Amino acid sequence: MKNFCFTLLFAAACFLLTGCSDGTGTAEKAKFTIGMSQCNLGEPYRVQMDEDVRQAAKAYPDVKVVFKDAGRDASRQRSQVEEMISAKYDLIIISPLEAAPLTAPVAKAMEAGIPVIVLDRAVNGDQYTCFIGADNRVIGEEAGRWIKETLGGKGKIVELRGQVTSVPGIDRHEGFLKGIEGSELEVIFEADMEWLEDKAKKEMESALARYKEIDLVYAHNDPAAHGAYLAAKAVGREKEMKFVGVDALPQEGQMYVKQGLLDATFLYPTGGKEAIETAIKILGGEEVEKKIVLPTKIFTKEE
Repeated sequence: MKNFCFTLLFAAACFLLTGCSDGTGTAEKAKFTIGMSQCNLGEPYRVQMDEDVRQAAKAYPDVKVVFKDAGRDASRQRSQVEEMISAKYDLIIISPLEAAPLTAPVAKAMEAGIPVIVLDRAVNGDQYTCFIGADNRVIGEEAGRWIKETLGGKGKIVELRGQVTSVPGIDRHEGFLKGIEGSELEVIFEADMEWLEDKAKKEMESALARYKEIDLVYAHNDPAAHGAYLAAKAVGREKEMKFVGVDALPQEGQMYVKQGLLDATFLYPTGGKEAIETAIKILGGEEVEKKIVLPTKIFTKEE
């Protein structure tokens, strides 16, 4: 019995000494706690974003990052931010599911004196400390221009859109339409695939059943482009059309291009590293830019 009690006391002492961090940093060294609220870890891009935050934070032993996954639920993400406010975190990084539902909790954090970095997807208004992300409208426009040039200004296109109510989904769509202006390119089928490969595959199956002629698929992310490719390959039509995606993660979009599955993908940086670097400046009392725009680039077999 004495040995059992000693074991329990020893385990409890170890727990108190090591803390219960589910992020980076340690309970002894952490001077600052940063909350990271991710809208959805069901997408490889967002998994990579969290990993980039985690790796960047390792350079700062006095910082602890606590990661939260909203699981594509705006109400849950709102609650996560409110929990971070109640816990008096030193700074919050949020990649919102949608702009409108997350605008109020972000503003509430600011009112509580907690700086907020909005990453990748914007919120409404200007009640945040800094926004970091690529310009989705520019990416969509560059994709449109490349498609227009590649197809010679003529052709039938399937557009697999990201969540249509999300800012990136809207911007990648509107930018694309601007990029193909003045051409004879026709979007014959478009659908909301909600950033998910499986849903994109099903939507592409519908497009293939309806249209005998498809020249190109423009997908708002690489998983959707890959899903479209798989759907076309299943019916032996993958060589009839080109496939274009967005994100260009090394182990995803760039790899698909190298394998010849996609014809092009446009880089959409996660901003994870930049978010931590900016957070450190803010926590150190430095002024930072209100908006930090990250650059894009195209990946093709030739580039």
